[in-house]
Amino acid sequence: MHVRRLLATLVVVGGVTLSLLGQTRPPVEGVGSGAQVSADRIGRLGTDWTPVAPAHVASGPVPRLHDGKPDLSGPWVGGGSNDNIEDDGGLGPGEFPLQPWAKQLRDSRRAENEPYLYCTPMGVPRSNPYPWRFVQAYSANGPTHIFVLHENGDAGGHRQIFMDGRPHPSDPVPTWFGHSIGSWEGDTLVIDTVGYNDKFWFDARGTPHTEQLHTVERWTRVNYGTLVNELTLDDPGAFSRPVQLKFSARALPPGYELMEFICAENNQYGIAGGIENVYREKGFGVERSAP
Repeated sequence: MHVRRLLATLVVVGGVTLSLLGQTRPPVEGVGSGAQVSADRIGRLGTDWTPVAPAHVASGPVPRLHDGKPDLSGPWVGGGSNDNIEDDGGLGPGEFPLQPWAKQLRDSRRAENEPYLYCTPMGVPRSNPYPWRFVQAYSANGPTHIFVLHENGDAGGHRQIFMDGRPHPSDPVPTWFGHSIGSWEGDTLVIDTVGYNDKFWFDARGTPHTEQLHTVERWTRVNYGTLVNELTLDDPGAFSRPVQLKFSARALPPGYELMEFICAENNQYGIAGGIENVYREKGFGVERSAP
């Protein structure tokens, strides 16, 4: 289902994205152009696939930075929810603790109306089948920031995680990615985030949250090819209790990088050229607020 939605999105963003599909990435050992769905690839993106590191590479040791900390850079694919946060995060049907009003809202939503399809950021913990990466920044005084960059899905934006020991602001402005502070517990990166807006969906199913959302992510690179995200979601406005989820991201093959993907809010890519916006009547983005 989500593959079809992604393909529809690729069509909407027209020449910008279709030109990217014509670009080539390095070949993956043992994976040819006619390969079927396998352990070597994740998610179909139009006419392309997102390959992952082959088993003999993925099982290798964790690379480390000059300070001994794990190199989390990637690029990665996966590591979060997408179609259904319950299933993606390891829960059974009905185990996600939504309050009655939130469950009713989720059940009223339709996948074709999700904000992500209108070139708005995915938020946390969304992760689509396109690659993404951590960028770990240092100064003379040590680590300062970690940035999260997505090839597609964040409207050209990025998420920043402060690594300099600052606290959360007392009254953060609600944003798509919230205010994130990070620290290391051994080899695990812990990211604590508050200050989210309530505009993004947790999944294509429409699972909602409120501005009271608080997330704690614990990212651990267990080998070269696997990055585990143990996530705590707490939102007293929408959940009956905090919930624990677990996701895994997989590394792309060595030599692969993110490609450029430009998407303007509400898919306004074609206005200057007189191209009709097929999503205009859906009502999300510059026309009016999302349901």
